[in-house]
Amino acid sequence: MYAIIATGGKQYKVSEGDVISIEKLGAEEGEKVTFDQVLAVSNDGLKVGSPTVDGASVEASVVRNGRARKVIVYKFKRKTGYHKKNGHRQSFTQVKIDKING
Repeated sequence: MYAIIATGGKQYKVSEGDVISIEKLGAEEGEKVTFDQVLAVSNDGLKVGSPTVDGASVEASVVRNGRARKVIVYKFKRKTGYHKKNGHRQSFTQVKIDKING
């Protein structure tokens, strides 16, 4: 059994027991979260919503909050002496899928 959920502007295919990293949520470690935007559920047959499946939800628990590896952004223009170095670390929340209600 799997489901396709939408969170943080992205879509994820999840099954029970999966641990996924998603865009940062405002939840602490150990809290339960519910995803209501379920685009499709496959139990015996595939149920596709338009745009979401009515009455379907996915329950998950927050494993940890963290930040990804640093991405270096380097801007450079030749012959002018212009260079600028910048870094970015994206925040994420790691969740474990507990139950798919379809």
